[in-house]
Amino acid sequence: MVFKRILVLLLFMTFVISAKSEIIIYPQTTRTLIGKNLTILNSKEEDPLKILFNKETSRQDVPNLGLVKENVWIKFTVFNKSDESKLLLELAYPLLDIVTLYEVNEKLIISNSLSERNNFAARKYNYPTYIFDLNIPKNTQKIYYIKIKSSEQIILPIYLNKPDSLWFHLSSEGALNGVYLGIVLIMFLYNLFVYFSVKDRSYLYYVIYLIFVGLTQLSIKGYTFQYLWPNHPAFASISAVVFASLSGISAILVTKSFLQTETNSPKFDVFLKTQIMIFVISLISCLIDSRIGFQIMQVGTSITTISILIISCILMIRGYTPAIFFFSAWSILVAGAVVFLLKDYNLLPYNTFTSYSMQAASAIEMALLSFGLADRINILKKEKEISQAESLTAAQENERIIKEQNVFLEQKVQERTFELIEANEELSVTLEDLRETQTQLVASEKMASLGQLTAGIAHEINNPINFVTSNVSPLTRDVNLLLEAIDNIESIGLSEKSKFDKQQEIEDYKEDLDFDYLKIEINHLLKGIHDGASRTAEIVKGLKVFSRLDEDDLKKADLNEGLDSTLIIMNSTINGNKIKLIKEYSDIPAAECYPGKLNQVFLNIISNAVHAITKVHGDSGEGELKISTQSRDGNIYIGIKDNGSGMNDITKGKIFDPFFTTKDVGEGTGLGMSIAYNTIKKHGGEILINSKPGEGTEMIIQIPIRHKIISE
Repeated sequence: MVFKRILVLLLFMTFVISAKSEIIIYPQTTRTLIGKNLTILNSKEEDPLKILFNKETSRQDVPNLGLVKENVWIKFTVFNKSDESKLLLELAYPLLDIVTLYEVNEKLIISNSLSERNNFAARKYNYPTYIFDLNIPKNTQKIYYIKIKSSEQIILPIYLNKPDSLWFHLSSEGALNGVYLGIVLIMFLYNLFVYFSVKDRSYLYYVIYLIFVGLTQLSIKGYTFQYLWPNHPAFASISAVVFASLSGISAILVTKSFLQTETNSPKFDVFLKTQIMIFVISLISCLIDSRIGFQIMQVGTSITTISILIISCILMIRGYTPAIFFFSAWSILVAGAVVFLLKDYNLLPYNTFTSYSMQAASAIEMALLSFGLADRINILKKEKEISQAESLTAAQENERIIKEQNVFLEQKVQERTFELIEANEELSVTLEDLRETQTQLVASEKMASLGQLTAGIAHEINNPINFVTSNVSPLTRDVNLLLEAIDNIESIGLSEKSKFDKQQEIEDYKEDLDFDYLKIEINHLLKGIHDGASRTAEIVKGLKVFSRLDEDDLKKADLNEGLDSTLIIMNSTINGNKIKLIKEYSDIPAAECYPGKLNQVFLNIISNAVHAITKVHGDSGEGELKISTQSRDGNIYIGIKDNGSGMNDITKGKIFDPFFTTKDVGEGTGLGMSIAYNTIKKHGGEILINSKPGEGTEMIIQIPIRHKIISE
């Protein structure tokens, strides 16, 4: 009797369990959430017939399994009592990687397999959720298995639908997501416009934040895979984690800029910067293992959310007005996230409100943050008005001070003006004295140059003239002998002697006279006189070129010729000191210049070079003076290089100063290089100096080929 009671009890319990696990579709059934009718098991097994399911069913309308490494197996039974044989099974969680439906008939068959790892076009129904066809005739029962594999959190909102009710529901969801997307776009365009208007980085960071938050929500719903990258399933599988990490980074940037954490809370600002690294690690981890990336992203999001709430609350308590909007917006977002999570853990019912609580909170948060940013404009405007008022007050005070100072300054100016008039009169007298002194000094320099020039010319002309005068006397003697010979030969020719005797007598006379040598000597003397005269003419020509009576006229001149004329004048000085002269002239074009003034420059520089060489080498013959010319880039370059004493940096710095000289007293006025510098400057050129003590000096004169007008 007892045994029978126990058997009846077991059968009753089996019936109750069987009745609970079986899903019955009635004629009035449209959309049914079947979470509590599922038998769920985690297993590495791939064959559903080898899996031993227990008899316990799920206790949740929407089972939340968290992160599962193994396959998740689901078993359920459907008994169709309606007239509709075609039913639709919807797994409304697009983030799952692979979902495979098995139908148990006479043998196990696979009804369909959908995967986030395949292109979106491979799906039969163009919706982001997983939808399967169930063909169950009326009054028929079928058993189904579902195998799920996912690298992210597994949540199972599974519905049995009649087609019309499912399409209506999906259309409603699409409309709600469209509204959310519209809000995101409006906030995006509004804040982008404000950014371009005020150039505040807070708006730029917020625009970036809006983009990534919107993409995160749409990725969770599967719309990004459906519409944006349907042919890139690999990215679609990690897109939610990627965009969530990027939205976390942008949220931190918005917080730093919006709450001015660098100023208002420096320690927390440093902490926020470390939070950015967590999201960066999450992004990198997604490329290696999306499961690890998802976990790191969840940890970073939780820490960042709590941290932002704390700091915004602290700053709000301190009286920082923008923190009020920020704390309110972030609190609503957190509240929406809490409702969303409580729904996943079946602490709240799974309905439209709880399903879209996160998106609704996100939309409200965006609006509040936009209001907060707009309020910042008012704060900045008020600060600007205060600053302008302070500036106006300061300007008025400055104006008063300036007026008082002007009265004082006018009095001082009058006093100083009187003093300056007196000083100016004294300076005028002094300036006139200086001008007279300068005129006298320049005249003195010219006389010194003239003396040097006269001495050189006298020496140069004296040699060839002496050569001429020394040849005149012997030439006169030889000419007299020649005239006497002509007379004797003429008298012999007029005598009555025979022709033979005359010829013999003439030959004897010529032999006595040494007539052949006489001709040679006359030619030699004439040649010497010719050479002396030619040399004298050459010196005169060089003097004419050097003097340039038209030196005040700008004209084209051959600078090689000017150098040669200067060297002719300096010939006695150079040869007298046994200096080796090297000339390296190039074929240069004629330059527009004042030739006479340039010749004076050449004379001054060559004179200084000869002095420096003589100072070191004396008459040893080791002195060397090299003069070169070349043309390039529209300029003529004249190099005058010696191996004399050279100059140190102090001398090089003062070489062009008036009255500066390194010569002994009485040897120079110190105006030669100053005049040379001003002359070259007047031509639009410059003088470069390369010199080292004991190694000699090189002066490089640059003269433009075409004269540049230089103001005096």
